[in-house]
Amino acid sequence: SRASSLTAVRSRAPFRSPRALMSSLRPPPPQCLYQFLAYIPPSNGSLRQPGTAAVMVDTQHPLTLLLNGSVGDRELCKIQYHFGEFGNYSLVVKTLNTSVKPVSCDLVINEGPINSYLPILFAFLVYMGILAILIVGRLFMKIDPVRKWVYKKLNPRETDRLINPELESPNTTDCVSSDPTPRLQTTASQQRLRSLDTFRGLSLIIMVFVNYGGGKYWFFKHEIWNGKMSHHTSALFSRFVFIMGTSTSLSLSSMLRWESSKWKVLRKILWRSFLLILLGIIVVNPNYCLGPLSWDNLRIPGVLQRLGFTYLVVAALELLFTRAGAESGTLEMPCPALQDILPYWPQWIFILMLEVIWLCLTFLLPVPGCPRGYLGPGGIGDFGSYPNCTGGAAGYIDRLLLGEKHIYQHPSSSVIYQTTMPYDPEGILGTINTIFMAFLGLQAGKIILFYKDQHKQIMSRFFIWSIVMGVISAILTKCSKEEGFIPINKNLWSISYVTTMSCFAFILLSLIYYLVDVRRLWSGAPFFYPGMNSILVYIGHEVFENYFPFKWKMQDSQSHAEHLTQNLTATTLWVIISYLLYRRRIFWKI
Repeated sequence: SRASSLTAVRSRAPFRSPRALMSSLRPPPPQCLYQFLAYIPPSNGSLRQPGTAAVMVDTQHPLTLLLNGSVGDRELCKIQYHFGEFGNYSLVVKTLNTSVKPVSCDLVINEGPINSYLPILFAFLVYMGILAILIVGRLFMKIDPVRKWVYKKLNPRETDRLINPELESPNTTDCVSSDPTPRLQTTASQQRLRSLDTFRGLSLIIMVFVNYGGGKYWFFKHEIWNGKMSHHTSALFSRFVFIMGTSTSLSLSSMLRWESSKWKVLRKILWRSFLLILLGIIVVNPNYCLGPLSWDNLRIPGVLQRLGFTYLVVAALELLFTRAGAESGTLEMPCPALQDILPYWPQWIFILMLEVIWLCLTFLLPVPGCPRGYLGPGGIGDFGSYPNCTGGAAGYIDRLLLGEKHIYQHPSSSVIYQTTMPYDPEGILGTINTIFMAFLGLQAGKIILFYKDQHKQIMSRFFIWSIVMGVISAILTKCSKEEGFIPINKNLWSISYVTTMSCFAFILLSLIYYLVDVRRLWSGAPFFYPGMNSILVYIGHEVFENYFPFKWKMQDSQSHAEHLTQNLTATTLWVIISYLLYRRRIFWKI
């Protein structure tokens, strides 16, 4: 976020020494320690010049400004205010000749903050204009003379074949259409749900935009610690994990129908997991022109590493306990309403055991210098009582087993809470709940297989699962950000975070499934294309992040407009690249 300037002014000087102006972010709890900002020197009575002190203040969160006197560190005044970006403010401190209120503090706006949301509005209008052009173009392409003229310009050699009916009548596969994707009636399309790739691509593209900077808007950043249910950026990775579980269910079902041996499928699972983990370690440890990478500082955890291990566990679990005839509904069930759950009861027992392990380690494991069950950010949070306890048991396990130098050194909590301990959001303990998230996605895949072509049944099951996960989240969090039993926290991958994000994931998947595969009101474009090449787009955007044309030197590094232009351009380029790869049938599968 951008800062604003604040000038503290003392009009008179009855005090014997300078006063300290302090500020604090106050998201209760964890409460923050007040952080020193500046001394306000006494005013010069003979020259009638007030004492002033100028500081820069943060604009992302509301601030509490506290003015203390030097005698006994007495609190003189306190003001809570949410400053706007690039504003100029004055805190005018006046001495009053009253015993009840010796000092008055008034906040004056010298220069109003800018409207930082105009670039977003402009970008929205630009993309809506592009969408309108594409829609109009699609309508024109339905006109036969226009379609023939366009095709003639693009492919002159095929002109005669298109115009002369004696040669061959043009069909849907020959003509250029505004929607270049195959029709859903084809055999290949029937085997692959477009909604899954659209869901994956939507999550991936937003993730790319956020990773590139999100225009430097604070609401396009991940939550610093405990997050809100509505904070969409915290849901991106979890949605990717969820849809990976869904795709795993469908792909394993297909492989088991065609492969003669489970051992063959297991070898594929092991190889894919190994490649994901290896690629992840390479991506998170770039050295480029910095010389050989030191093994002493090699980061071990990461996004792809967690995806690889999660895929290994969930796919192996599905492969081990799958039962012939379960998906086709030929098995007799005592409760037909639970036919997509009961045949897999060993899987649920395994997942519940993992959750018990997570709960025991999180709330019962002794962590040196920290209270048991601590879930806070450390640093200046909780009034600075536990500065070295970032992440509680999750951080302690990573530092103990992996070493401090082999995990992420700059956690997001350091921005606000000034933490000094390294903490990895893709650490060991959180992987347990990532497995749970993927398993819930696996359950969505089972629903699609059990109720094949029964759209109402599929969507109703998605809705029921969403309600169940939402109720569990409400109980765990008490519908609050901080006051619940287990807060929603992406850095910790808390169980409430998983249930909340899966609640939204079931709803979003149901909506996309309805629009794309049921009513076919939307082809899934443009998100369908990066969804078909998700690994390539993710690795590519990480590797080429600092290369032109994905990044260039800006004239004003404090401009939202320039950052937003750069980040949207880079994200759009990856959509275009994935579209061109799709047209050429180039897919990078692992």
